[in-house]
Amino acid sequence: MNDLASSTHETPAERHAARRAALACMVTLAVVLGIGRFAFTPLLPLMLHGSTFGQPQIDIQHGGWLASFNYAGYFVGAVTCAALRVEPARMVRAGLVATVLLTLAMGVTSQFWVWAVVRFAAGAVSAWTFVFASQWGLRRLAGLGAHGWSGVIYTGPGVGIVGTGLLVSAAGGYGATVGWIGFGLIAAVFSIMVWSVFGTVTDPTPAGAARATGGSTTAVHASQRSSTSQLSPTNRPPHRADAFWLILLYGVPGFGYIITATFLPVIARHALPGSSWPDLFWPMFGAALIVGALLAARLPVHWDNRTLLAGCYALQAAGIALGIVWPTAGGFSLGSILIGLPFTAITLFAMREARLLRGDKAAGLMGYATAAYGVGQIVGPLVAAPIAEHTGSFSPALWLAAGALLLGAAGLVIVARMPRGRGRMPDCGCN
Repeated sequence: MNDLASSTHETPAERHAARRAALACMVTLAVVLGIGRFAFTPLLPLMLHGSTFGQPQIDIQHGGWLASFNYAGYFVGAVTCAALRVEPARMVRAGLVATVLLTLAMGVTSQFWVWAVVRFAAGAVSAWTFVFASQWGLRRLAGLGAHGWSGVIYTGPGVGIVGTGLLVSAAGGYGATVGWIGFGLIAAVFSIMVWSVFGTVTDPTPAGAARATGGSTTAVHASQRSSTSQLSPTNRPPHRADAFWLILLYGVPGFGYIITATFLPVIARHALPGSSWPDLFWPMFGAALIVGALLAARLPVHWDNRTLLAGCYALQAAGIALGIVWPTAGGFSLGSILIGLPFTAITLFAMREARLLRGDKAAGLMGYATAAYGVGQIVGPLVAAPIAEHTGSFSPALWLAAGALLLGAAGLVIVARMPRGRGRMPDCGCN
């Protein structure tokens, strides 16, 4: 039975409660990810070209370092969630407050190493809040029998990306300092709007946080959990080889997409000097992410996750290549859409595969896979920025990213053609 079908039996009060919970979680993710984590992307060009009120100029290599500090923080946050013994609602509130303060700090400080610490902390906070908001929201929706609303929650990052991108496009002339302070104030307003929704703790057990760990991203497939569970019996023998390949190949898109996601406005401005289009490509990415989040949840759960992942990798590789071979408004627009559409779908299919392999004991495998993805995100900017600094172009780094995605897609196709469990691999520790 489709989760949406079950919602037809809800009372008006339950529908209102479900809508309120889903929208509150959506706003939370828009704040902690769209602003706290990804506002850096549209503001980076302003930080590179001087600033307002004496804030120093940074170069592209230092911009890459700041990005990697943030991704490192997200990695640490994702893998430490199980150790946190905090009520989900309380963690969400703390995460919202921390995001507001850290965003404001980027505007009122000027030392690079202070920025580095702030971006690392913002990454960790965004991961923790993502996990606990996911847990809180999905448990709330499950209690109301309204799983169909879960897809709305995960449009939050896309909503935040679209909003920050459009605001920088409209008000970028005021500089990066004003941008950071403005986003901090906007985050405060939205945090106040949803604050009361998280006043009631729906999951007081610390075990809930441990189940959420491996991935900050695992909750995105909750609306398919009932139908996926029939594919993943807990008595299935462990497949160490399959787990190994999932972990290894899931790290590829972390490296592949992040170079474009970090430097897209910078790349576009260099290719289209004087044009107003570059400020719009990042919001296009966010809008495509929203559409992809809703569409991916509708695909049949019996389709092979590894084949679906290969298709997603190929789409992102094509989107990256378009920006290189067709550096026009049309090429960057289509490229941004192709990179954004599979963004959430990749997480969904990978976490669904982990659940297929491990059933209800998949948290460890999900955690290792998320860690691999995080490593890819950390490495991407560290590789791309020096190459761009040395060659004067991002094209070599982008070709490297596209090539990595295509190799990852090929690897997934090969693995999908092999019987599950074929070959012996060292124990990855994710049983």
